Amino acid sequence: MSEPTAPPTEFIRSYEQASNSHDITQLVPLIAPDAVYWFSDGSHRGREAVLAAIAKTFATIRDEIYQIDDLEWIAHSDDHAVCRYRFTWTGTIDGQPRSGSGRGTNVLINNAGTWQMLHEHLSA
Repeated sequence: MSEPTAPPTEFIRSYEQASNSHDITQLVPLIAPDAVYWFSDGSHRGREAVLAAIAKTFATIRDEIYQIDDLEWIAHSDDHAVCRYRFTWTGTIDGQPRSGSGRGTNVLINNAGTWQMLHEHLSA
């Protein structure tokens, strides 16, 4: 499928940047109120549950750098966009350097002219 117009791609880069800020308040407007996230440690339904899971990750992995690569749009319209990608992360856990990688799938919705994350699925 062809590359969507710039806003969904720009949204993903803004989401990546907000995640790397480790400031949960930067993620609030980027996540839909009824979002569902699937992580390796479980499923999280609703913005507050998602933010709590992300905050737990921020507390566990210090100085994390999260990077999205090989971004591929598999469906998009003016209202929805779906992408898949590879991700890597590095950081410090219990004083030791750690890293990991995996695959991700995101579903975005255009909510009154603003893109938001409706679903994220990350797996190793």
